[in-house]
Amino acid sequence: MTNSAPQLLISDRRGKIYSVPDLEAVGMKGDEFFVLNPKELIRLPKGSRLFMLPDRRPVGYDPKTGNFLIKNGCLAVAAFVPPGFTVTHSSAYRESGRPRMLPLFSYAAVALYKGTLYTAALRIDRERRHDPQFIDTTSVKRRTAKVTRLFPRNRLIRHLADCAIIHCCPGAQNFFLGRYEGPLPASPSCNAGCYGCISYQPSVACPATQPRIRFVPDPDEIAEVALFHIDNVSEPIVSFGQGCEGEPLLVWKIIERSINLIRKKTTRGVINMNTNAGMPDALARLFDAGLDSVRVSINSVRKDYYNRYYRPRGYSFRDVIRSIGIGKRRGKFVSINYLTMPGFTDSKEEFGALKTFIKDTHIDMIQWRNLNYDPARYINVMRSSIARSSMIGIREIIGILRRRFPKLRMGYYNPRRI
Repeated sequence: MTNSAPQLLISDRRGKIYSVPDLEAVGMKGDEFFVLNPKELIRLPKGSRLFMLPDRRPVGYDPKTGNFLIKNGCLAVAAFVPPGFTVTHSSAYRESGRPRMLPLFSYAAVALYKGTLYTAALRIDRERRHDPQFIDTTSVKRRTAKVTRLFPRNRLIRHLADCAIIHCCPGAQNFFLGRYEGPLPASPSCNAGCYGCISYQPSVACPATQPRIRFVPDPDEIAEVALFHIDNVSEPIVSFGQGCEGEPLLVWKIIERSINLIRKKTTRGVINMNTNAGMPDALARLFDAGLDSVRVSINSVRKDYYNRYYRPRGYSFRDVIRSIGIGKRRGKFVSINYLTMPGFTDSKEEFGALKTFIKDTHIDMIQWRNLNYDPARYINVMRSSIARSSMIGIREIIGILRRRFPKLRMGYYNPRRI
């Protein structure tokens, strides 16, 4: 092995991480292993976190034999990269024993290269909106207390205060810091059973990462939060459909009334909704009320694979496509929140369908968000065995799309200017 090759990282059971100089670093896509080329790596971004993966043995590449090697007696290591970075290879491992499902994070391959840590990812958005380096927790606490005192009767403000202080949600923290995107959670229910839902998980799976809102705010409460944010932020955006709620369209009548209240007071700012878009008629009403943009969450542009992950209840994939068409016909800004998993998203089949989808729908933007889910479990959920030769590469498909659809925006966050 040459000194220029990225080295495998392993962990002991106490979380101490070591490099293995004799083995090269490997990434995983689907259930296939790939030797990591230095050109595919970036320096581990500040704000990243390193994980050891219980009951998962690391896989390295032995250049002397030309074989992949499962390393026993230690644990695989993965990186969780900050927002704005899209993972291109998952951490390479093989499960052992009776492994429990991994918590709801993404698990990027990580290696030691030229004396420092590198990871398999690319930067897709340079905005620092959710970067923990730029969120001062002392200021968050002070501002949260101040804003809460200004609106003592607003239940939504109190909910967001818990999100900011207890659960460290960057969206809620930024709201109290008076910048970027203001969250407007509204729905305690959902009409999908997404495997990777961060606010609801059955007890047999893994813990949810944040609790879901337990009440439906009044239109006045929602409008009060939105107007406060719009009045105090340069280039403001407020968004329904947050990680701490279900599907906002289930309370569309409340949201319609709140949008009317907001737009009676101001024309400033972007009103956005993050949604599964399963209720096109309700979404049309909200567009007519003044909803400016929509981000449609989707893991696949193919119906069968969408259904396997989202498990929709009372709506269909056809409804999702219809909602996108309604938004575009009304001149609204339409993004997809493309939940990305190496080895599936970059397969020839999915990429071919994506190109057709972009051409047919004329969406304005793709937000390349990592799917926070156990990589091996995801392949099982998709019931998809993708050939190694069919995997194009996340970096490669993004590059192709940039060239083929030059007007299509690529990023991570909802745009504040549309």
